Amino acid sequence: MRGTFGLVPTMGALHEGHLSLVRQARADCDHVGVSIFVNPAQFGPNEDLGRYPRDLAADQKLLEPLGVDIVWAPPPDTVYPASYQTWITVDEVASGLEGRQRPGHFRGVATVVAKLFNIFSPDKAYFGQKDAQQLAVIRRMAGDLNFPVQIVACPTVRAADGLALSSRNSYLGPEERRAATVLYRALSAAGAVYNAGERRTAALCAAMKAVLDEEPLAHVEYVSAADPETLVEGERVDAGVLLSLAVRIGRMRLIDNFLLETGDAHAARD
Repeated sequence: MRGTFGLVPTMGALHEGHLSLVRQARADCDHVGVSIFVNPAQFGPNEDLGRYPRDLAADQKLLEPLGVDIVWAPPPDTVYPASYQTWITVDEVASGLEGRQRPGHFRGVATVVAKLFNIFSPDKAYFGQKDAQQLAVIRRMAGDLNFPVQIVACPTVRAADGLALSSRNSYLGPEERRAATVLYRALSAAGAVYNAGERRTAALCAAMKAVLDEEPLAHVEYVSAADPETLVEGERVDAGVLLSLAVRIGRMRLIDNFLLETGDAHAARD
């Protein structure tokens, strides 16, 4: 295939967030491929692998007008045959936050993305900023293993009320959907504190926690203010910050983040 090739890895149940990645890939590259694969290796034993939303026909219909050259939607045993026994582990950057809450998750992510890079040999691969730690893990894995691919981060796409788009949002009932906006409000509160000049990690986390504590349906797993590249949480965040959180709303687990590299929270959260 001549020309540049852009890859958009997805787990299907496509929404505007995924489609924005495809549009960016289409704008950047001569050819675009989309993978649709609900990766069992990144789900824990008590997570939602069995009920994760799947609708390949609907996904293909959404992709048709976007000029995608190839859609690859393999069955699990094609990616992980019965004899499969090789895994990729990224150490430090995968150890905290989601890695602490979901042991083995990033081993599954790194392994399947490495396989996709080997299968497609893309020039560029597109991922959403919403999954900030996943993005950091993939960047580290691609760099450490010398994959000749540029990792392109695209902005989080949000609903009008600020909720980050996610395939799992379909699980939310009406009251849970209302309550879910607390994540954006918590990040916005910390962003405002950061813009006012606050650089202490504890103060930024406290700003998020104070807003979350006002929502009865919100059960906080973590809030974090960390270095954007290493995800290390020091006492201060003078060189930019990744504000992130994980919150359960009913049975649904939601994550979100603001990446504040310049001190401008409004620019970073769109």
